[in-house]
Amino acid sequence: MALIELTEVTKSYRVGEQVIRALDGIDLKIESGEYCAIIGPSGSGKSTLMHLLGCLDIPTTGRMMLDGVDVSKASDDQLAEMRNSRIGFVFQAFNLLAKMSVLENVELPMIYSGASAKKRRERATEAIERVGLGNRMKNTPLQLSGGQMQRVAIARALVNDPKIIFADEPTGNLDSTTGASILALFRELSEQGRTIVLVTHDNEIAENAPRRIVIKDGRILQNADNWHSGLRAAPLTP
Repeated sequence: MALIELTEVTKSYRVGEQVIRALDGIDLKIESGEYCAIIGPSGSGKSTLMHLLGCLDIPTTGRMMLDGVDVSKASDDQLAEMRNSRIGFVFQAFNLLAKMSVLENVELPMIYSGASAKKRRERATEAIERVGLGNRMKNTPLQLSGGQMQRVAIARALVNDPKIIFADEPTGNLDSTTGASILALFRELSEQGRTIVLVTHDNEIAENAPRRIVIKDGRILQNADNWHSGLRAAPLTP
């Protein structure tokens, strides 16, 4: 069974009298341990798709399974539990709390899951060391570079040992060298068996993932393992 499976999924929004279909009949499977990129121009539906995959929203129609659980009609509480126990998020803006230390920021997801203070400290320390910031635990985000802040965000995403990590434009606020180091870290995590889904509008960023899922106008145009096969997809025209 796939880790994530979408069947005929649609997502519609009402804006005044108009109904906008952001996703239109999506069929998609993501296996455990895969590293894939979802790529598309602004307005393509890629962010809406990530919100569904990350249990931040549910489909209007269709079925979505995540780790054997049908989340298509889940309640808000059920979605929150899925996000906290099975999913880690990394965002372009880092979303770190400025007045808290690196260690405290990484501990936050475990507070919501009810872990003891001792367990929080141990697991947060391990996650921070895993991303190479063991000497920065007492620093606040404002004392870090952009790349270091993104590494803290990745440590926070890892701390509850999620089945899957979603990264939404994770290098968008970084220079090219720092961005490359963050992408190298995602590759390393993938090689260790972590499921990674990278969401981007940038072809060069998407090329770092073995599998590319191209979305446009709410539909999947391409879903292929181009790099392992030795082929290369044509650039996506925004």
